[in-house]
Amino acid sequence: MPQSVLAVTSQGPVLGTWQHTTARFLGIPYAEAPVGDLRFAAPVPTKPWTEPLDTTRYGPTAQRRPFILDGPTTIPEPSIPGDGVLNLNVFTPDPTPGADLPVLVWIHGGGYVAGSAASPWYDGSAFARDGIVLVSIGYRLGIEGFLHLDDAPDNRGVLDWIAALTWVRDNIDAFGGDPSKVTIAGQSAGGGAAQTLMATPSAHGLFRAAISQSGAVKFPQHRRDALADSARLTERTGVPALASALRDLTGDELLALQDALATPEAGLTLAPFADGELIPVTVPDAFAEGSAAAVPLVLGFTRREFFPPAGSTPTPVPTEAVDAMLTGHGLGPDAVTMYTALQDRADPSLRMGQALTDAIFRGPSLALAENHAHHELPTWLYHFTWGSAAHCVEIPFAFDLLDAERVTAATGPNPPQSLADAMHGAWVAFIRDLDPGPNWPRYTNKRRTTMTWDAVPEALDDPLSAERRIWTMSPDTP
Repeated sequence: MPQSVLAVTSQGPVLGTWQHTTARFLGIPYAEAPVGDLRFAAPVPTKPWTEPLDTTRYGPTAQRRPFILDGPTTIPEPSIPGDGVLNLNVFTPDPTPGADLPVLVWIHGGGYVAGSAASPWYDGSAFARDGIVLVSIGYRLGIEGFLHLDDAPDNRGVLDWIAALTWVRDNIDAFGGDPSKVTIAGQSAGGGAAQTLMATPSAHGLFRAAISQSGAVKFPQHRRDALADSARLTERTGVPALASALRDLTGDELLALQDALATPEAGLTLAPFADGELIPVTVPDAFAEGSAAAVPLVLGFTRREFFPPAGSTPTPVPTEAVDAMLTGHGLGPDAVTMYTALQDRADPSLRMGQALTDAIFRGPSLALAENHAHHELPTWLYHFTWGSAAHCVEIPFAFDLLDAERVTAATGPNPPQSLADAMHGAWVAFIRDLDPGPNWPRYTNKRRTTMTWDAVPEALDDPLSAERRIWTMSPDTP
């Protein structure tokens, strides 16, 4: 039977459980429930309590429906009802103040409109086993988190991330963590969150390193684009983009508005954007100009993020449609021509999937790696190529959770434990030592070493040189 364990936060005591060698504290509120006048406000610190708070089960999630209903890469992400969605979970091997353990703060993905910190794929037991305190956080999603409203603060979801990191700074010592040894990390939208926090000056100092797995950010990401999204919502629905008009709507009514706003060509509409204040410039610009946080960074992607599920029959897409999508993601005519030539031998029915993979994930991450390394900051790049190499499939390897629910539905039978050992070990080393180890050299603008995560992991020099030249918009650069 699990044993109870008590920790004392600045708000009050919390009661968790020991399971094997990990103390688990689930659903700890880091801010007041965002309801009523707080629904579209900046997060407000929780009121203190005196009796031990039961933190033996996951708290409410902002997700009301899954991002992807089915498919081999679907992460099991439960939706848990309730108002107090601004909560977090702590997994620690030693809930003793002064233990000074390194900390990983995990931000879930889900396209900024879905996702759940309660996923079994985000269980922190393997990190705790290896001396890392893991904190997974919930945050406001969709309209509540990211739609520009004239009478509310912008980027409320980003403010939630900062509030959670502030809670970690002020409280993680009570769980054995060292607040000066925090690494932020996430996958997909969570990886984009890590990138965004690096571009957010008020978050600087709350973490010392970052990991971006298949990070995705809004494109274009300027304030004018967010204003256009808000105007389009009103045009399509007749509902003003105002907190005062949205505050009393039900969750289902907000989801209906999100559906009206979303279009296939719009991409990540409800996502962080450069508002000029909290986020002064776009993520790519922050990395290019050197204003992003000067911290060690691990980033990477899978080979086939957006490919059709195995066994399905993909539909060929006209080349013109692929070219239009690439142009919409910022490629100029010459770069589009180069990309088309690079993919000339690919199966026509798979070209759009590969183009989306490159436009949303691989291309932008290659550019970030180039710019971070250009400023002589510690950078490590990876390319996950094992198996289907589809979106999300690398997560259970990084977390060393190959026996978790639905993992084999994503990986197929018998995923290699040796790969999980290597990848998880590199993550642990980076979080602990700010270096993933001697087998993975840094990415520099001279060698561009990239760790290829496959059945036999291998560090290769510039294996994506053709893609790099296209997506960094410098085809003449060696």
